[in-house]
Amino acid sequence: MAAARRPVSGAPCWVSLATYDMETAQGFYGPVLGWTFRRGQLGEEFCVAMTGGIPVAGIGAVSRRLGVAVAWTPFFGVGNADTAAARVRERGATLAVGPIALGDGRAALAADPGGAVFGLWEGVVHSSWHVAHASPPARLELRTRDAFAAAMFYGEVLEWASDRPGRCEVDYRDDAVVIEYGPHTVATITGGGVESAPDPRVRPRWHVSFSVDDVDETARTAVEAGGAVAAPPQDSPAGRNAILQDRQGALFTVQTGK
Repeated sequence: MAAARRPVSGAPCWVSLATYDMETAQGFYGPVLGWTFRRGQLGEEFCVAMTGGIPVAGIGAVSRRLGVAVAWTPFFGVGNADTAAARVRERGATLAVGPIALGDGRAALAADPGGAVFGLWEGVVHSSWHVAHASPPARLELRTRDAFAAAMFYGEVLEWASDRPGRCEVDYRDDAVVIEYGPHTVATITGGGVESAPDPRVRPRWHVSFSVDDVDETARTAVEAGGAVAAPPQDSPAGRNAILQDRQGALFTVQTGK
C-alpha cells in the first residue's frame, strides 16, 4: 500500500465515485479499467480501487433515498477544511456537506457558482496522489461557462498562485486555464459549459479522466460490461479520448496521452 502523506495545499488529492451499488460498480470498472479493489477504512460501503497495487480512486455506496447523484467527484487538499468551506460560502457557492470527520481527516462537498461539484479534504493522502512527486493518477478538467471566472473562484478558495510557498501555480494557454505544481499539470479549466443544458455532458462539471492503453477497446469493453459510450472516441491535442457511462449513469473520461 502506498504511504500516506500530507497533500499539496490546493492540489487534487483524490477522486471518488458515489454509486448506488458497490458490487455493480466493481463489476463494471474491474474489466473496463483493469482495477482491483480492497476494503477502505470507512467500512463495508467503501472500497479503494487499485491498479498495479497503487490506490487510484475511492468508491462509496449511497442510498437512492438520499437523492445523491451517481457521479465522480474530485477532492482538493486543504490545510483547514473550515477555512476553505467558509471561502466557498463567502463567494456565493454552495456548501452541500460538512466539513465532517471522515476516517483520519475531514471532508466537505461543495458546488461552485456554475454548479460543478467538488470536494475539500483535510488530512493525509496516498503517496500516489501526492503531486509533488508525480502526476495525479486521474486527470481533471473543469468545463464551465467562464473559465477565467472559475479560476478566480478556485484560486481564492484553494489559494492557487498565492505568495505562500508550496502552492499551485496558474497559467493561461489557448483560452484554457492550466493549474500546475512544479513540472506537473494537475488540472485544467476550459469554457463552453451551459448551466441550463439538459445534457449532463454539457453542464458545468469536473471531468475525471483515466489513462488507458487503447481508448477504442476500452469503449467496447464498457458497452460489453453494461455501460454506454456518451461521446465516441476522438483525437485531440492531448491524445485520443472518449466519454463513457457506467452501469448506473456516472460519466467519466478515458484518454491516452501523447
